[in-house]
Amino acid sequence: MAKSLPPLTWFRAFEAAARNLSFTAAAEEIGLTQSAVSQQVKSLEVRLRVALFIRQARGLSLTDDGRRLLPQVAAALDVLAAATDPFDVGTPENFLTVATSISVAQWVIAPYLPDFTKRHPDIHLRILSATWPDDFHSAQADVEIRFGSQKQVGKNALLLTPNRLIALKSPTLHGNIGNLPLIEAVGTSGGWKAWGETHGGGFHPEFFVDSYGMALNLAVQGNGVALVSELLADHALHKNQLIRAHTASIPGKEGYYLSADESSRPAVLFRDWLLERLSI
Repeated sequence: MAKSLPPLTWFRAFEAAARNLSFTAAAEEIGLTQSAVSQQVKSLEVRLRVALFIRQARGLSLTDDGRRLLPQVAAALDVLAAATDPFDVGTPENFLTVATSISVAQWVIAPYLPDFTKRHPDIHLRILSATWPDDFHSAQADVEIRFGSQKQVGKNALLLTPNRLIALKSPTLHGNIGNLPLIEAVGTSGGWKAWGETHGGGFHPEFFVDSYGMALNLAVQGNGVALVSELLADHALHKNQLIRAHTASIPGKEGYYLSADESSRPAVLFRDWLLERLSI
């Protein structure tokens, strides 16, 4: 039976932290948060049953076990990098990679994508689903659309609008917010509690999902009223898949932020096209 190995990401976090002697510097290098790097290293230490670092107020130092492990891990990562080199033929001039959540891909990009491909038939598009910082780092995309706050996504990212939360339901569903099941996307700062604080009343969701996209899917099928980003709802509203369950809205404390590689012609064309579509 093959021996079970710790995840590769743990070794990558250890190698970067050991080389920099800093969880913060390692996090910046590999595109994770400092706490994520620290947790991955801790998980590796628990798995190997040894301490790899001495954690001090002014930084890190390697233990004897850490010093023994580092050259072996570094060599293994080098072997993996060399093994993938023959497959890395570079990025073709007209090849475009977009990394974003499934929600954005399904509800914002896909409905209008035929227009983009018609305008730019020479561009070959790849869309990768990405949610966490590590996903975006691995994707190495030309265009990224991330969900979060300005601080989380970086100062050069552009907030996509509209960025308010609205209540939606299926046209076949009769009733109002007060007597219909409520659908909430967890993991965001705004929800039905914030709705009640703004517009009055107590609201208690019956369905909990992990994304606005899933909330929209449930609402389209008549399962209740979803409180979601207006940005994602535009196409469904225009196609009458959904209607407003209430005329009011609340601000979105997080949003969807777009960044594009300015040196990539396809990336710039895609960014400009998407911004144009969202302004219509």
